[in-house]
Order: sequence, then C-alpha cells, then structure tokens
Amino acid sequence: MDNYISLYIHIPFCKSKCLYCDFTSFDNMNQKMRPYVLALCEEIKQYGEFLYDKKVDTVFIGGGTPTVLPLVLMEKILKTLQESFKFSSSLEFTIESNPGTLNKDMLHLLKENKINRLSIGLQATQNKLLKSIGRIHNLEDFDNNYHLARKIGFKNINVDLIFSLPKQTLKDWASSLEYLVKIEPEHISCYSLIIEEDTPFGKLKSEGRLSEASEDSDRDMYHYARNFLQENKYKHYEISNFSKASFESRHNLNCWEYKPYLAMGLGGHSFFNGERYHNCYDLEKYIDSKGKIEDIKEDIEKIPLAMQYSEYMFLGLRLIEGISIKEFESRFKISFDKLFGDKVKKLVEMQLLIKDGNNIRLSTKGLDLSNIVFAEFLL
Repeated sequence: MDNYISLYIHIPFCKSKCLYCDFTSFDNMNQKMRPYVLALCEEIKQYGEFLYDKKVDTVFIGGGTPTVLPLVLMEKILKTLQESFKFSSSLEFTIESNPGTLNKDMLHLLKENKINRLSIGLQATQNKLLKSIGRIHNLEDFDNNYHLARKIGFKNINVDLIFSLPKQTLKDWASSLEYLVKIEPEHISCYSLIIEEDTPFGKLKSEGRLSEASEDSDRDMYHYARNFLQENKYKHYEISNFSKASFESRHNLNCWEYKPYLAMGLGGHSFFNGERYHNCYDLEKYIDSKGKIEDIKEDIEKIPLAMQYSEYMFLGLRLIEGISIKEFESRFKISFDKLFGDKVKKLVEMQLLIKDGNNIRLSTKGLDLSNIVFAEFLL
C-alpha cells in the first residue's frame, strides 16, 4: 500500500458559524470563495505533479461546509482533482455537508464527479437544541436532503451527532439515535461536545452562563449509544464511530492506522514521509500565495522515532479492535515489549486494556478513560 495516499481538501466557508465551532472556517465571506478556490486548485495541481507515482485511495473534502460553494466553484475543484491525480479503483470520496445545502443540482454534480460518500452534520433531531447551538437547519431540512440524496443514488451516507449538549437530556439523545436507526445511514458518528476557549460557548462557559452536561451524564449518553447502535447492527469500530458491515470510513481508518495523508487548503494538516506540517491559517496569505506549496507550509516537523511509536499507539488504540503487536514490530523493527511491555502490564492490571495474544485493545472501562491510557504511551 506504499503506492497509495489519502487526501484532505479544506473548504473554510459556511453559512453561519456554530456556537461550539473552533475549526478554521468563516461565515459571510462569499466574496472570498472564488479567489480561494483558484488558489486551492493551483495547490492541488502542484501536489498532483509531486505525487505523479501515487494512487489516491481516499479523498475527504471537509470544512466549514464545502457544499455552500456555488456549483461552478465546486465543479472546478472536483475536475481539478480528477485531472491532477490517479484514483484507485476502490476510491472512497467523501464530502461534508450540512442540511439545507444539498439541493438536486449539487447532489447530481457531486455524484457525477466521483463522490460516493456523503457526511451530513445533523447533530440533533430536536429543533430547539439545534437552535441553541447555533445550527441554522431544522430536522425537516435534514430529512429532505437525506432522502433526496438517496433518490439520486448515494449508497454510503454518514450522519454526525453530538451528545452532552447544553440542556440535552438522555431522552433527547435516545430520540435522535432512534430516528437515525429508522432511516438507516451506513455510518453514524457520535461526538461528545468539547467546549473550546475561543468560541461563543467558551466565552459563555468562562462567564458561568453555560449549562454544561455532567461527566456522569456524558458517559450515560455514550454508553446508551454504544448499546443501542450495536443492538441495531451498527458495528462500534472506533471510539466515536459506528458503521454497518463494510461501511467503516476508510479515510479515517488510514489516519488511525498512522498512514500518510496530504491536506490541501487553508490550515490543512499533513503527515507524509515522517514529517508533519500544516498550511497557513491566514486566508489572505493563502489566497495571495496562489497555491504555491512552499509559501503556505508552516511548522514543518520531522517526527522523532519515539514520538512515532507513541502516536501509533494512541491512534491505533482508538480502534475497537486495537493494535497488532506484530504489525507494530514489523513497521518499526523494534521489540514492542522492550518499549511498552511494563506500561501494557500496568494498564491491564488497571483493567483499562485487554491483551489477547498478539492484540492489545481498550476495555469497556478503557473507552471511558482513553485519555489516561493514551498518556501512558507518551515516551
């Protein structure tokens, strides 16, 4: 698989920024869309020349909300990708979207240009909750977009949900999950709300004006999702992700399995040839660069071997199946026990890890305390 690569494309525009969002994104910046896309397409072309001998196995277009782009700009990005890269025959091509942005013309354009997986940010089914977190769609918008996508022929759809929202009850959460199980998306992502400082929610929290979920409530919602979705034939394959058989997100699996990926667009983070770097976060600088890679790359870091060992562990342990000791040793040519034997023994005794022959994985208790486990593998 050394000849394969994953690509991430960032579109930093959205209709309205949610109250919890700390991603690199902007609302009310429509006038910047065209110059941004022109710069992005130049960056894509340069990477295409650089990676002429690679096949692209997965593409993920994220944001922001990529589907707020006008059709002509979306088409330019998709055509540029197809002209610049060789795609594998088993290509997984995902685009993120929000309800209300997937009209018939957009969906046809996406489908006709190799996109075969949609990710739709529903977050909750209660309109009152959606409004309280700054979402501008309602459940009807989602329902219309989802069924239109099905009608047009999309057979692989992910839906994002968030739990531990302010004033969200376990009954609300159960209702959202029940709704999804009825409409049967192939993949469901369940994320616990994280309140970041530089967001409206962060400001409200610092002022003591935000009603936060308790840790017990957070865990109750997580456990409910695990049990309910597994009972309904969704495989729990990663801490926050559930899928029907064979519909795991291959793009995300590549990241968790510590495989290389390249990101294009504002603020995109790349991991390639043992190096990590990101593109600039300044929109004007990115546009002015006209996509010249060397002008936008920042914080280039050659990852020390010790850090690679650690990152392999805490990314791989996010997967419910865990990691293979043999695969670790084959990749790094070093004894696993020599590096981590004592730590694994300690975590097994604490009932946070399960060691089963060649395999190490998080226990049910470990899933709740995963950050404690991951910290143990820092060298």
